[in-house]
Amino acid sequence: MLEFKTVKVNKPEEINIIVGQSHFIKTVEDLYEVLVNSVPGIKFGLAFVESSGACKVRGEGNDAELKNLAQDNALAVGAGHCFIVCLRNAFPINVLNAIKAIPEVCNIYCATANPVEVIVAETETGRGIIGVIDGAKPKGIEETTDIVWRKEFLRKIGYKL
Repeated sequence: MLEFKTVKVNKPEEINIIVGQSHFIKTVEDLYEVLVNSVPGIKFGLAFVESSGACKVRGEGNDAELKNLAQDNALAVGAGHCFIVCLRNAFPINVLNAIKAIPEVCNIYCATANPVEVIVAETETGRGIIGVIDGAKPKGIEETTDIVWRKEFLRKIGYKL
């Protein structure tokens, strides 16, 4: 029997998350090393869903609140070999390439501060991520005032001169 479910990621509005898939328990330590070495002052928590052996949610981080948040969300999603990273004092753009370069990382589903729902498929064997819903649907095509806002916003947060 195959059942589809959505799992809403629980997170404060200001927290960025990355949801991905890996294939090996050493992901926990590799993600920790990549994150702590990518951005000075980064705060993060991460969790990895082990899908064989003890089948535990493994977690690490340098911020207890974010570590607990990542673990709680990973447990709720419950999909084999998925991982969730919760970030503060950094944006996903600062760490994504380094995460993608970890040899056991297979896929990144999303990297966002938006509300996220994870679409999972469940069978007798377990759960797998089918995809994610990342934020709201579009309300139209940007106009001149929207372009001005976008450019000002990128400069305000320091990503453009």
